Amino acid sequence: MNIRSYYPASTSKKRLISYLWITSTLILLFSGCAPQRSYEAALILADIAAQETPSQWKSTTSTPNQKEITYRIRNRTHRGTIYLPASAPPQAGIILVPGIFPLAKDDPRLIAFAKTLARARFAVLTPELKEFRHLQVRPEHPRIIADALLYLANRPNLVPPGHLGLGAFSFSVGLAIIAALEEDARTKVQFILGVGGYYDLETAIRFFTTGYLSESTHYPNPSEYGKLVFAATSLNYLADSTDQTVLEKMIQIKIHNPEAEIVSLASRLGAEGKAVYMLLHNTDPKKVAALIQALPSGMRQLIKNLSLSNKDLTQLQAQLFLIHGKSDPLIPYTESLALAGALPPKQTKVYLIEQVLTHVDFKFQSLFTRAFWTEELPDLWRMYRVIYALLGKRAQTDQ
Repeated sequence: MNIRSYYPASTSKKRLISYLWITSTLILLFSGCAPQRSYEAALILADIAAQETPSQWKSTTSTPNQKEITYRIRNRTHRGTIYLPASAPPQAGIILVPGIFPLAKDDPRLIAFAKTLARARFAVLTPELKEFRHLQVRPEHPRIIADALLYLANRPNLVPPGHLGLGAFSFSVGLAIIAALEEDARTKVQFILGVGGYYDLETAIRFFTTGYLSESTHYPNPSEYGKLVFAATSLNYLADSTDQTVLEKMIQIKIHNPEAEIVSLASRLGAEGKAVYMLLHNTDPKKVAALIQALPSGMRQLIKNLSLSNKDLTQLQAQLFLIHGKSDPLIPYTESLALAGALPPKQTKVYLIEQVLTHVDFKFQSLFTRAFWTEELPDLWRMYRVIYALLGKRAQTDQ
């Protein structure tokens, strides 16, 4: 067992017949309203489900141009991958920020989604956040995302003015929103698409360590992946090299075998390393706040800096589309509700997905099951609405 055990696998190719049927159904149902956009949204929904496998969207649109780029913003050098439509100028731009996974911007799922959007005439930039490859979050990451926004915003040949946004997944939703709050970037961002994001980091930490949303609401099997990211990030804030070495060994053991026992290594940890270990192995939600306060000061500051609940969100000018799976085992769906509740109702729309979205991956039952008709089809309608709204952010698109 390896690190991929911590997040869902890609959708099976055997389900493509279901996706094609879904596409046809949606086209018939919604072709009466903004027909071209409805048609495209239906095809895109099926293409997202198909990922790298064939789809009608792929067969009817040109393969996007893809290029690795290096760019500078105020003496800061960054790298990324840009995806551009091949047959016509872009009608909008979007920065896609991956979740904190080892392949970062080169994760096949992110590449597939970037190409899907480029086929829809988006200029797509996926910035390199190299620490993601080591499961680490850094305080400079929001600035890197903001610089990617400035790069596209300064290229009207790629992005029509007023048609630039962000798309982010998992913990990166918070990073993207903080980037959109940067003084030099906030007026550049018109929309944010967030999948499975957080609002208050302490709440998210309590959930992925103990499974508790509140004292009375408990999720029995929270994902261990959040613990890995937290532990890996903490390595930069441990003063003792022995703590770093032991904790790194623990991480590698868990990456290769999530069921492995690491208690025997804990006795070798010093005070700071043990503080991290105690938080990640605590199961009592009442102890989480105190255990966070026992962390190294740099780690406490990072949690404060990257949380959204302590930010002045009135400065955020972008419209938010928030998608969250109700069965998300890593970040609870209540975090997207809390984020939406901190903003004016007209600025945010939340789409809660009952079945077909786990954390950032889709899953479907057979077309012929009762669950598909009663639970998954309504979810697909919600997903369709998100895509339809996103396509409406393009210039010169039918309304």
